Amino acid sequence: MIELTAKGIILGLSAGFSPGPLLALVISETINHNFKAGAKVAVAPLLSDTPIILLCFYVLSRFAQSHVVLAVISFIGALYIFYLGISGLKVKPFVQSTNPPKSNSLLKGILVNLLNPSPYLFWLTIGSTIMINALKSGISFLLLFLAGFYVCLVGSKLLVAALTGQSKSFIIGKAYIYINRILSVLLILLAFVVAYDGYQLLIS
Repeated sequence: MIELTAKGIILGLSAGFSPGPLLALVISETINHNFKAGAKVAVAPLLSDTPIILLCFYVLSRFAQSHVVLAVISFIGALYIFYLGISGLKVKPFVQSTNPPKSNSLLKGILVNLLNPSPYLFWLTIGSTIMINALKSGISFLLLFLAGFYVCLVGSKLLVAALTGQSKSFIIGKAYIYINRILSVLLILLAFVVAYDGYQLLIS
């Protein structure tokens, strides 16, 4: 249970603070409008991720009895997490768009997330395998992972919106870079944990 919670927290925080289309939209909506606009974008994954999770979980659940398939997917997921960790170590301060988007923040956040390949790749290679393994221990374990992930994902983006609204220097300062580097190291360590989980599936 502790391991699942830790995975949810690390992955949620990393996804929340990592540069990407959704975070860029959170920041630009906050800068060009207000915190409320940025907050609407921050909560968009709670709505847009549901069909993505259901689709990926359905696809992978058909292979739930095949340890070899799940092991291979775990190895791919470990490589993806490792890649995210290495990329995070190279992160640069956020650069504000010179062509700021218009309002209607929540809808834009949902569309950006649905059209972004990253959530599909994450839930297909990492999230769904963790969910399948968690479900074997009970529904409470699955809900614990999802709760930890989304509290940290949405919470971190709300924090970025709040800090950006109070002081735009946060997003272009060293604090943002340091946060990303710490989370990147945790992601790299998590990649080895996920790879080990895949190895355990392979030999079981």
